[in-house]
Amino acid sequence: MAMTSNKKFKTVDEYINAFPPKIKNYLNDLRKTIKQAAPDAEELISYNMPAFKFYGILVYYAAHTNHIGFYPAYKIVNEVFKDKLTDFETSKGTIKFPYDKKMPLQLIKEIVKYKTKLNLEKVKSKRKKNK
Repeated sequence: MAMTSNKKFKTVDEYINAFPPKIKNYLNDLRKTIKQAAPDAEELISYNMPAFKFYGILVYYAAHTNHIGFYPAYKIVNEVFKDKLTDFETSKGTIKFPYDKKMPLQLIKEIVKYKTKLNLEKVKSKRKKNK
């Protein structure tokens, strides 16, 4: 369960600032990494969690008691990047990055770039169908 489940957040900054410094650092690193991988994505709060949107949701993330939850999508976690995620606990569309491990920023960039490409391809194929 997210550590801030009682508060409703309006901005990502407000969300991140609700946490102690150590967790705030993890959240800021993750946020910066996602922005680098998808510079045209829009940041928002969705389901009371930070998220990035680019022709649909790219990823959600949230701070929990012992880890950061990263939510790119079921297929990405369980199929596409399964072999690269063996060091992390995963379930359905979730990857858990524990606070006592270094966050795999390069892998996160790969996942975000892959999801950006998927979202773009989905939009392009829909446009072709509608012509």
